[in-house]
Amino acid sequence: MSAATATSQSWRERLFGTPVTTVVTLILALLIAWIAIPIIRWALIDATWRGTTREDCASGGACWVFIRARFGQFMYGLYPQEERWRADLAGILFALSGAGLVFAPQRLKLKLALAALVILPPLGVWLLAGGFGLRPVETREWGGLMLTVFISIYASLIAIPLGIVLALGRQSQLRVIRLISVLFIEFWRGVPIIAVIFLASLLLPLIMPSGIGVDRLARAVIGLGFCIAAYMAEAVRGGLQALPSGQREAATALGLTYWKATWFIILPQALRISLPAITNEFIALVKNTTLVLVVSILDLLGIAQASLADPNWVGMSMEAYVFSGGIYWLICFSLSRWSKSLETKRGR
Repeated sequence: MSAATATSQSWRERLFGTPVTTVVTLILALLIAWIAIPIIRWALIDATWRGTTREDCASGGACWVFIRARFGQFMYGLYPQEERWRADLAGILFALSGAGLVFAPQRLKLKLALAALVILPPLGVWLLAGGFGLRPVETREWGGLMLTVFISIYASLIAIPLGIVLALGRQSQLRVIRLISVLFIEFWRGVPIIAVIFLASLLLPLIMPSGIGVDRLARAVIGLGFCIAAYMAEAVRGGLQALPSGQREAATALGLTYWKATWFIILPQALRISLPAITNEFIALVKNTTLVLVVSILDLLGIAQASLADPNWVGMSMEAYVFSGGIYWLICFSLSRWSKSLETKRGR
């Protein structure tokens, strides 16, 4: 019996194996159809796809003309149209680096990762912010999906390394380091993220030295990065605790120092174990980027809400939220599937 036939037979047994499961399956199928059919009619069958104004949407279904008319703002916010190639280039560079890390030979991955960490973050900021030959673009003009991706990437550059350091610090034998790590983790885990973003926007300018300013977007990224770092630390700590103590004892017996044993033996195994939890925290980070709206930073969801204020498109809230929600779902689902494939590959 082939694998496909066995899988098909297994599904038939699960869905229709007994009279009870058959009845439950039919009831759930009817319930799904009752919910899905009106949604499909609204979103696809009765929807309006072509046109330029609201008057073109008279079918009673979704008015995707609104999304077409506002697509540039959904993607880039108020970023100058003639400079949007810079955001596209930054996105392509980050995507290519990610693909290179996935498909590169194992012996080159560490070097590529280090090179990407050193080169890409400042390069991305330079492309988006400008200067040194490029037209400056203030962060208040950034927005949309571009800003959501920017906050997610740069907050994770703070959260992941800091989370690993905090997890190691919480496992440290030195009481002072362990206490500092515990206090940092418990403080940032105990404060609502929305309050952190709001306070970071208000307090950082007060505590900085005179004459030194911190951009509003940078404040939000730092606050969000610190919060997620606390959760990342607990995810990594779970991986560290799952490792048998014999791993470090064997490394010590081989003459490895603490840092060599941690770098070559402990961390690789702990991060592999923690990968599902780390992915979950990164997905939460992507969704928590919407909280920057409280400090008037218009990410994808913020642009969706701002676009509803246009009197020419009154009543398009359903289309705006469905479109932005679909993009968030696509990003988070892609991350979860990538994590699953990586777990399978590492498991082999």
